[in-house]
Amino acid sequence: MRPEGQRDDKPIRKLKQLPARHIMASGTPMCAGCGGLEAINEAYDVLGENTIFVNAAGCMTLLSIYPYTPFRGSWLYTAMAAAPAGAQGVRDALDVLAAKGKLDRDEDLEVVVLTGDGSAYGMGLSATSGALERDLDFLYICYDNEGYGNTGHQYSGATPHAARTATSRGEHGFGGYKKDLFSIWAAHRPAYVATALAAEPLDLAKKVQKAKQLKGPRLILALSPCPTGWDFEPRDALEMGRLAVETGVWPLKEYVDGVVTHTKVPKTRLPVERYLGRQGRFRHLFEPERDTGQLDEIQARVDAYWDAIER
Repeated sequence: MRPEGQRDDKPIRKLKQLPARHIMASGTPMCAGCGGLEAINEAYDVLGENTIFVNAAGCMTLLSIYPYTPFRGSWLYTAMAAAPAGAQGVRDALDVLAAKGKLDRDEDLEVVVLTGDGSAYGMGLSATSGALERDLDFLYICYDNEGYGNTGHQYSGATPHAARTATSRGEHGFGGYKKDLFSIWAAHRPAYVATALAAEPLDLAKKVQKAKQLKGPRLILALSPCPTGWDFEPRDALEMGRLAVETGVWPLKEYVDGVVTHTKVPKTRLPVERYLGRQGRFRHLFEPERDTGQLDEIQARVDAYWDAIER
């Protein structure tokens, strides 16, 4: 079994400590500007090569084309709803080998579930809840591009209000609201929960390192701007992430021991339309006429969140 408590990783405090080159191989067939891929690249650099990815069906299963993967270590493909169950089998097998003296401590692997929001917020949520109840020692990374990106970007439990998707093409876009997966995980009282994104690389690296040093269920929920599904230029992917944080749409926070802490609070929040107006999926809120009602509602929900935090 792995030792309790923290490991010997040197604390990441500055950007210059981040690797200059990714350990994941290049040349994968992902969309240009994929925010999810960039977040996973950064996370993998911190996790290191002794990692096994249990990859639920989704965009990132395109990374591996049989018989090759871009990962230095192991990779396991599962059905969309089954990744946490697959992680349980892998973790149990590693622990059995260790107990029998057939696996040295330095050969042990970090078991990482890798899913999109379709699995994390919906199809795989039941299996994930079961893994949390069993206190499975695993890291769960969700690249949240707010829709079923691998099949044409239909709406998911992560799709924000008023966004147009392949299955919400009405005059006002998606009528529902984004599910609060952070709070759903926190309600299970796991070891760690955090939001992140590639546009804030130091914040992301610190959170992945903290998660790596803990034992039990851990979540990194990474907003993943998607040029294909959100309809913006690939070169603007990082700027889209920064705007999500600066407008307060994507709060950067973490949960540890029952306490939620915000790791970055915008000093002066930008209007949400600065973020929405850069994405084709929200174009109907601005053209041919400005939809003041919907824009005001979206802004009010963001303001209410931060007002509650400030109180």
